[in-house]
Amino acid sequence: MHANAEHTRLLRLATRASLTVAIILIITKGVAWWMSGSLSLLAGLTDSLLDGAASLLNLLAVHYALRPADDDHRYGHGKAEALSGMAQALFITVSGVLIGIQAIERIQNPEPLSTALPGIVVTLLALGLTLALLGFQRKVIRITGSSAIKADALHYRSDLLLNVSILLALSLTWLGWQQADAWFGLAIAGYIVWSAVQIARETFSVLMDQELPPEVSAHMLELARGVPGVLGAHDLRTRISGQIWFVQLHLELPGSLTLSVAHELCDRAAAAIHAQYPQAEVLVHADPQEVVGQKPV
Repeated sequence: MHANAEHTRLLRLATRASLTVAIILIITKGVAWWMSGSLSLLAGLTDSLLDGAASLLNLLAVHYALRPADDDHRYGHGKAEALSGMAQALFITVSGVLIGIQAIERIQNPEPLSTALPGIVVTLLALGLTLALLGFQRKVIRITGSSAIKADALHYRSDLLLNVSILLALSLTWLGWQQADAWFGLAIAGYIVWSAVQIARETFSVLMDQELPPEVSAHMLELARGVPGVLGAHDLRTRISGQIWFVQLHLELPGSLTLSVAHELCDRAAAAIHAQYPQAEVLVHADPQEVVGQKPV
């Protein structure tokens, strides 16, 4: 049930990279906002502050989730990743609401920017760092499937759009469109809240033990039924906890088999599923064919 060493290394590296990027952006955006007074930059700074808090929480949650199972947590600590994702959704929602309030106030009471150039430079830096981080996160997600890193990546994808919007708003403001900054800030706020809803939906499904996709479950049943000597398979149940997929199913076997042979067939069925889905922990129950025929499957 332990995450392999490569998964562990990648998850920890991804959380540290995320926190490092957030800290750099907090400092640079803070200086640029102080110099320009841009609402769009304030939106970006607020989002980066919450990014930093969320990334720190993510780092701690992933560290905890990677702990092996113990006497009090026999299924491991993987749900900590989903809890981190839910907390990130809350952080993002707060960020969006604060930005929206500031944008509405600025629309009602316009204020000219001191200078847009520092903000443009900082935003270009933010775009570069965010793109690099997303590229690395995409690799980690592909290898590990981590829900915490997925939530973090979704957050930074919204940051990418946010930074593009900031760059466009500052450029338009520099060209004389003073209200562009506030209107873009309001649009960014709406998108941030929408992103929070997407993160919450995904992490909620993990916390509520939602089944794996139907096509995955169907394939697992096919793999079990394909083991020589197995007459059928049914009642497959799945759930996700961190990096582990927990899978349970019933095998239909001839009632005349000895316990040792039945046990070996169960092990082969579990091994066939695990070979295709290495993250799966498979528990197999043997049903005599005679018993299966007496009850609905």
